[in-house]
Amino acid sequence: MDRQWMYADRRSKEFIDGVHYFLRVAEANRQRGFICFPCNKRKNQKEYSASRTIHFHLFESGFMPSYNCWTSHGEQGVEMEEDEVEDDNIPDFAQYVGFEGNQTGEEEIAADGNDVADDLGQMLQDAREDCESEKEAHKLDKMLEDHRTSLYPVVAFGDLLKLVKNILPGGNKLPETTYEAKKIVCPLGLEVHKIHECPNDCILNRGEEYENLEACPVCKALRYKIRRDDPGEVDGQLTKKRIPAKVMWYFPIIPRLRRLFRNKGNARMLRWHAEERQQDGMLRHPADGSQWRNIDRKFKEFGKDARNIRFGLSTDGMNPFGEMSSGHSTWPVTMCIYNLPPWLCMKRKYIMMPIIIQGPKQPGNDIDVYLRPLVEDLKQLWKKEGVPVWDEDKQEEFNLRALLFVTINDWPALSNLSGQSNKGYKACTHCMDETESTYLKHCRKVVYMGHRRFLAANHPVRKKGKHFEHKADYRTKPKHRSGKTVFAMVKDLKVVFGKGPGSQHIESEDGHAVMWKKNSIFRELPYWEFLDVRHAIDVMHLTKNLCINLLGFLGVYGKLKDTLEARNDLKHMEQRGDLHPEPKEKGSHYLSLASYTLSKAEKESMFECLESIKVPSGYSTNIKRIISTKEKKFTNLKSHDCHVLMTQLLPVVIRGILPDNVRATITKICAFMNAISQKVIDPDRLEALQNEVVQCLVSFELIFPPSFFNIMTHLLCHLVKEIRILGPMYLHNMFPFERYMGVLKKYVRNRARPEASIAKGMEQRRSSNFA
Repeated sequence: MDRQWMYADRRSKEFIDGVHYFLRVAEANRQRGFICFPCNKRKNQKEYSASRTIHFHLFESGFMPSYNCWTSHGEQGVEMEEDEVEDDNIPDFAQYVGFEGNQTGEEEIAADGNDVADDLGQMLQDAREDCESEKEAHKLDKMLEDHRTSLYPVVAFGDLLKLVKNILPGGNKLPETTYEAKKIVCPLGLEVHKIHECPNDCILNRGEEYENLEACPVCKALRYKIRRDDPGEVDGQLTKKRIPAKVMWYFPIIPRLRRLFRNKGNARMLRWHAEERQQDGMLRHPADGSQWRNIDRKFKEFGKDARNIRFGLSTDGMNPFGEMSSGHSTWPVTMCIYNLPPWLCMKRKYIMMPIIIQGPKQPGNDIDVYLRPLVEDLKQLWKKEGVPVWDEDKQEEFNLRALLFVTINDWPALSNLSGQSNKGYKACTHCMDETESTYLKHCRKVVYMGHRRFLAANHPVRKKGKHFEHKADYRTKPKHRSGKTVFAMVKDLKVVFGKGPGSQHIESEDGHAVMWKKNSIFRELPYWEFLDVRHAIDVMHLTKNLCINLLGFLGVYGKLKDTLEARNDLKHMEQRGDLHPEPKEKGSHYLSLASYTLSKAEKESMFECLESIKVPSGYSTNIKRIISTKEKKFTNLKSHDCHVLMTQLLPVVIRGILPDNVRATITKICAFMNAISQKVIDPDRLEALQNEVVQCLVSFELIFPPSFFNIMTHLLCHLVKEIRILGPMYLHNMFPFERYMGVLKKYVRNRARPEASIAKGMEQRRSSNFA
């Protein structure tokens, strides 16, 4: 409908007739008995019950700018209210994709992504025809993309549009306002579900059972926030829009997969693992690992079509404000696609974010509640009939199927997803109930030693000798537990999720942490029990923990870890008598120098070497920024700094210092970390690498006190096994996902609603990529 009369002369008959028509529409679409003021002063921020008052204001001030779609007066769109702060960050394209920011839970959408894509090519072609050259069209696309990534404020972007419209040839169709530009871009968006959730993480308000509930059936917490100025119901209707106590954003993965296959290049790359992958016996890709091949053998119908997707899933908490003083924890759930080549599968463009879990508190063990919509989509994608998808490269429709290949998380999040407790006496996710652990009375921590059992059966170190208390160790290493065996352990566990009254958790055994906290929601996936490794160890956090632990005992990072308590534990265990503390006067103790203790001269030599190191730009951080030459210590080490130290620099800077046995062992463990970080790994070397890392751990037991052996140090002996099963380690660590979360933080423009800002920014970014 042509509504140019809204901005015509207010004395004209056209404007007068138009206002009367508008008032009739507004009267027929009253909201709780009120009508919004669309005048240039109030801009739909005020409401009034009498249409005569609105009539007066419209003739006095005119209509608000660019209000061609009457979203606040009955036409489809997102209704904005003064007190509804949450809707400030709902994606602007929502009204065109069925996401209306509804307050009744999840909205079911029957949108066909293929139909939207069919119209996209013609729309872009029409836009490009208005430009005289491809160069001008490219500049226009770049300008729109920059605005979507929040480089321009709304007002400045509107002025820029007017400027560029005047520069382009006459008769072009470039929009003049930000509002009009967003209307053009809206069809590129995908559906978004805003789902209400219990503030205590008990349930999601979705489905027939919970969708219309006003309070949580578990903890009785109210679904909506209580307003202090809420007058309640008037004439049986609420006078103000209610705000949910907590919200989750879900981005369905099926429409996004359809969009990937609508691009010819992407559709071809999704078959790369079967058609173009170099198959020479080396480990370059997850498809070279045993788990990929086992899936193809077990599920032959699934393996026949190379287009069937294998996902990797990761989740972790982040502070969206980037401030140490803020304890807000937002949890995005991200997914990568392993069908792609190794140089693409971890790129930001191909990482999907199906879920954003609202803070400020982390979901913890209740994360299964939020994963329910995603697991339902994964179940649908696993069915034999799959999901119909158009392949642009092959010009045919096929039934797409997908599975979850592995999850990649840091150590606490791995426990939340797997349901296995990773602290206490049975913390190892591979050894399980065969984990060898000891509680240190003085350090008050559990440590994990006894690595001789991972050596070859005929290794001489297993025999009796002057070390290890003259005891032999002929135990075999812990056996691998299949998915069926693990499922039998947890099938009878009953848990009621939530953090409020009414929730039920697994009770501890004799005051110790239980091995299983819950039956993971992923066990509902039919193929989950057939995967050899379901939850991968994150090498990024392991390397950082190992590096900081090692530098702490060397006395060059943070507080010295070679403390009186660590020595007292040695005395309590009756080991290494030369390191026992010697009592002195007034209750003090003398700690003799250990073999790993650095002297002042050795520290000076070490840091002089570090200062002299020069690396290429982008190789690592500036070395001088992470060391303090005055205190002779490392400072502010980040994960990548620890990676560079452990794989490259540490063996160089300890040359000429420390005893030979200590220096050689540290150098070997660094060489091992470097070998498993390579992009191409020879499977014939894996057995030698396993022997080397176990020998290093056994040597560390003879060098460092027991407090050195936390769970991260123990997990080193399981990394080679995961490489053999999952492929190269760099394709299943947290580095790309941590970088992705750094990008998400940049989308936060409204500090009151950081998760909604991220949802808006991500969908605008996806629209830019699709265009």
